[in-house]
Order: sequence, then structure tokens, then C-alpha cells
Amino acid sequence: QVQLVESGGGLVQFGGSLRLVCAASGRTFSSYYMAWFRQAPGKEREFVARINWSGGTYYADSVKGRFTISRDNAKNTVYLQMNSLKPEDTAVYYCAADRNPSSFSSSSYNYWGQGTQVTVSS
Repeated sequence: QVQLVESGGGLVQFGGSLRLVCAASGRTFSSYYMAWFRQAPGKEREFVARINWSGGTYYADSVKGRFTISRDNAKNTVYLQMNSLKPEDTAVYYCAADRNPSSFSSSSYNYWGQGTQVTVSS
């Protein structure tokens, strides 16, 4: 069982930066794939970034080169550094975890945080 708590969201201007933090409980955190998803009003939840147990990463094309996912297994924490933010990045951002996700779909992840709002103003 893994419990996830996100923080770090807020209001930022176009071109600004934010760092999201996801704190996880559980002694086996290091064995989980960790991911960030986001959901804008009226849209489906979409994949943003993923990091595996050894630090391998994968990004959605829409954030590649601007966002960086990282993890600190000693602190049971995963981060999402977001730079060069755009209004279209506005969404609720969710942290997710799974031992072996079969795809990049949200349905492949069993554990979710409550979400943190990110708003980018133009």
C-alpha cells in the first residue's frame, strides 16, 4: 500500500517555474514506478512524466525539454520541476504509483494522490 501527497502547486506567470513534490509512504517506495499526470477542466487525465525504480525517465511530447521528473528514494519523494510554463499547462497535477504499469494510461496506476492545482497566467 502506498499513500501519496502532492504539494507545490500555485499560480505562476507565463514562462515561470514551479516544482511539484510528491511525498510517499511505505517501505517499498524504491520499487515503484512513479508518474505525474494532469487533468484540465473538461479534459481527460493525461500522462506527463514517469520515472522507474532505477531513474529512467519518459515524458509526454508536450512537456519534453521543459519538465524534469526525479526521485529521492531515501526521502520517499518524487519531484516534477516545471520550467517555461505555458497557459496550456494549467491543470490539476496528480502523482501516481504502481509496481509495474502496463502502459502510460492512468488506468495502469493503482495509487494516486489528491492532486495539486497549477495555474499559469498569460
